[in-house]
Amino acid sequence: MRVGLFVTCVNDTLYPNTGRAVVTLLERLGVQVDFPAEQSCCGQPLYNTGYRHRTEPLLHRYAAAFRDHDYIVTPSGSCAAMVRDNYPRIAAKAAAEGRDGAVPQAVTEAAARTYELTEFLVDVLGLTDVGACYPHTVTYHPTCHGLRVLGLGDRPRRLLEHVEGLELRELPGAEECCGFGGTFAVKNPAVSAAMGADKARAVTATGARALCIVDNSCLMHLGGILAREGSPVRPVHIAEILAEAKDDPLRPHGTARRGGAR
Repeated sequence: MRVGLFVTCVNDTLYPNTGRAVVTLLERLGVQVDFPAEQSCCGQPLYNTGYRHRTEPLLHRYAAAFRDHDYIVTPSGSCAAMVRDNYPRIAAKAAAEGRDGAVPQAVTEAAARTYELTEFLVDVLGLTDVGACYPHTVTYHPTCHGLRVLGLGDRPRRLLEHVEGLELRELPGAEECCGFGGTFAVKNPAVSAAMGADKARAVTATGARALCIVDNSCLMHLGGILAREGSPVRPVHIAEILAEAKDDPLRPHGTARRGGAR
């Protein structure tokens, strides 16, 4: 099985350890992981702002970068939702406008091979126990794209429940939006900040030492609020929890191999 890691802009720029953790985890599970250097943004900011036609070249780039991979795995529910849910819509609209060649079939085929990390682990590999150890109290916030668009359901929770030493604490109002929403936070900063403050208070009230999320964009939003409030809660991506092995919890994260197959 050959997997291409779609690391996403936020992780590549701000949270590289998340990408490293995905590679560490998948390689421990026997999966061959590549990192195609030609990958770029999924186009979500452009598309959400109304620039559909300007998004189309990024779809071409995505399909070309991952054309030789059996699966495409990303540690971002938001970007996975953009690819899986919106790429086929963009292709259909291009065809309806008589621009069938604007978004080739390869794009929708690549979208069908794209999985958010937790659904790849559970649905493709058939695993809920990945051999992880994380001896801390953790609360989990299900992000909007993962919850409402991808339909991740309880997959992340099932994985966390099988992590040795981890105590999972319920988050009040877990399914309420954290207020980030990508461009929403830019266009409506006061509303975004208020929603984030409500969520941060709920997180701190759990008494957990770590906040786990499947999207670092939302984690960035809440992590910033928690830090400004002086909360002791540490934001952590689920990949970084699952990458901590039972046999050696302090093992450093691996690194993605750039370019072709090993």
